[in-house]
Amino acid sequence: MAVRIRHTGRYREIAMALMRHGFGYMVEELGLFQLLSMPRRWVKHESPETKTLGERIRLVLEDLGPTFVKLGQLASTRSDLLPDSIIQELVKLQDQVPPFPSEAARSILAEELDMPVEEIFERFDDIPVAAASIGQVHLGRLKSGEEVAVKIQRPGALQTITRDLGILRNLMVLAEKRWEWARRYQMVRLVEEFSKSLLAEMDYSREGRNTEKIALQFQNDEHIFIPQIHWQYTSSRVMTMEYVEGVTLSQSEQLEESGFDLQLIAKRFVNAMLHQMFIEGFFHADPHPGNLLVRKDGSLAFLDFGMVGRLSEDMKHHLSELIIALMRKNTDSMVRAILRLGLLPEDNDMDSLRKDLGILRDEYYDIPFSEIGIGKALNDLFGVAQRHAIVMPPDLTLLGKALLTMEGVIQKLDPSLSIIDMAEPFGRKLARERFSARRLRGKLLGGAASLAEALLDIPAQTRQLSALISKGKLKVEISVPEMESLMRKLDQISNRLSFSIVLLAFSIIMVGLIIGSSMNRQSSILWHFPVIAIGFGVAFLMVVWLLYSIFKSGKF
Repeated sequence: MAVRIRHTGRYREIAMALMRHGFGYMVEELGLFQLLSMPRRWVKHESPETKTLGERIRLVLEDLGPTFVKLGQLASTRSDLLPDSIIQELVKLQDQVPPFPSEAARSILAEELDMPVEEIFERFDDIPVAAASIGQVHLGRLKSGEEVAVKIQRPGALQTITRDLGILRNLMVLAEKRWEWARRYQMVRLVEEFSKSLLAEMDYSREGRNTEKIALQFQNDEHIFIPQIHWQYTSSRVMTMEYVEGVTLSQSEQLEESGFDLQLIAKRFVNAMLHQMFIEGFFHADPHPGNLLVRKDGSLAFLDFGMVGRLSEDMKHHLSELIIALMRKNTDSMVRAILRLGLLPEDNDMDSLRKDLGILRDEYYDIPFSEIGIGKALNDLFGVAQRHAIVMPPDLTLLGKALLTMEGVIQKLDPSLSIIDMAEPFGRKLARERFSARRLRGKLLGGAASLAEALLDIPAQTRQLSALISKGKLKVEISVPEMESLMRKLDQISNRLSFSIVLLAFSIIMVGLIIGSSMNRQSSILWHFPVIAIGFGVAFLMVVWLLYSIFKSGKF
């Protein structure tokens, strides 16, 4: 509550933005009127709902400034969580704000690098070449004569973003208490996930390490260029890197006029991205045309590694299984691959999931293999996952967005290029690696080590379990999916057991009577009657009645 009181002004700004764009009912249901002492009649000032839901969400985010714009941009990568209509609006969010004064930029430089700007730079341009919500970029020349680009974080950006993220989390806690859809999509967890990504992007030293890691992937490839980081002039709020001169991929006409082969550039771009994704498992997650330059020598330069994705070995193999299953139109294989990649909710309807995947499969049925867009196919699959509340790993959805962005770039450079065809050798290599002796040996050793650790932990875990039982604190919760089917099976088993027991009992009785009659030579009134015949008759009638009852219930 103290945090909310301290930031009442910001809460009020958020409430006003929501009401301005037709979300006043949310303000009311979240209880913000009472919290902020706002007149309830203000809710009537909402704008008419002439815009789509996606448009109104985008306008709210733009009104609320840099933090919410960045969160919207991150959310645009989650096609597994949001409908396509909202995604299409979120990708329109522009991260463009006026630059902050050069005096502030110089002050931050001196503070972060612990020396005057004049001692570092032979030349420092006060007018930035680019400005965004988190920071801006200035050009300069070091005393050593190297041309550099210097990224400087906006004053107070970290404090503002941290405050807004805290407020947003508080609002999502309220939302989950009031709305089922908020609980279903785990909005608190989602905001925490986005917060982690955004705060990581605020650390320029992390971006520098990402840059160097990508550079190592292409150290022997003369056609791919990654700028060098000057670590002595880099900190969490300042990053100094080698200046790269070239033409962006968005300027295709200028590239052609300069004599560059657009088809060759497109192939190099696709090869570089597929290598990062499927071989290295560490990739540039925002390969839009502004982050790609063609240098004078024809090499392709990658810039801005603030957003990267990571794929584990298992994730890469499950992803390849998913793509292969889609191309082969195999619904069951698609289901298995999605379940291996994502987190399935307890109440998921598997029949409905198979039906939706079957519909998606049919959409690609008549499309030639080479013409299928791998990025679009993945995002379509993530859309199905979203409808069934299957939580996919964030890095996997980043991959889908990166592939979709890559396809958009390639469409302008070389529309005839098939990314699927270019991905085939990478898929073959993944398959070879999966069943290689080295990988199998590693899995065997890892499994043996895990088993040994588990065995060593058994005594301690047993003691803990015993202590809980002795204190009466052990709680057991059993959740069984498809309970009705299970109970039906149990009924069938119990009825069959009953049938068998009845037959066995009468068999024993009849055998006893037969043996008794043959061994007992004394006269008895019992033997004047056809006991065995009557017994058989009674047994037969009881068995017929039991069978009739069981078959009538349909649980035999």
